[in-house]
Amino acid sequence: MIFVYLAEGFEEIEAVTPVDILRRAGLKVETVSMEKDLQVVGAHGIPVVCDRLFAESEPMEARAMILPGGMPGALGLLHSAPLLDRIRRENAKGTLICAICAAPMVLAKAGILEGRNAVIYPGMEAEIKGAVPASVPVCVDGNLITSRGPATAMPFALEILKALTDDSTRNTIREGLLFHD
Repeated sequence: MIFVYLAEGFEEIEAVTPVDILRRAGLKVETVSMEKDLQVVGAHGIPVVCDRLFAESEPMEARAMILPGGMPGALGLLHSAPLLDRIRRENAKGTLICAICAAPMVLAKAGILEGRNAVIYPGMEAEIKGAVPASVPVCVDGNLITSRGPATAMPFALEILKALTDDSTRNTIREGLLFHD
């Protein structure tokens, strides 16, 4: 299962774009509420009803973890000790871990960015101390994919798709979306 973790104030485009693209490719994706109930409201007031609560996702095997940014959503992820623990466990297994915008700071707090190439929203570089800052919109380093922000949500999602499938599937979805980089 591919999990997308949502906390109050998440950046909607960074959450929904990966869900949409991965589901178009037939992959199993679930949104996970970090809140007390399934509905989570994004940074721009858009409510999303998640598939499950965080506690319900814990025992399930993760194929990938996706953390959208947005404020204060990224802070909600950052302050979740159970999520940080899960990130550490999944990273140790080589699970694909993806974060966009401000969310790479969550990976830094989990201690998995040390010496790894990564990007974060411009101006927040101090939040990924220990990482090797890259100068690309989407950065891939082994099992980690990080991206800069809302405008990079589509290439971020397509890079996740490529990591989980292959170039052919990625290209088919890209063409169907009329996406050209």
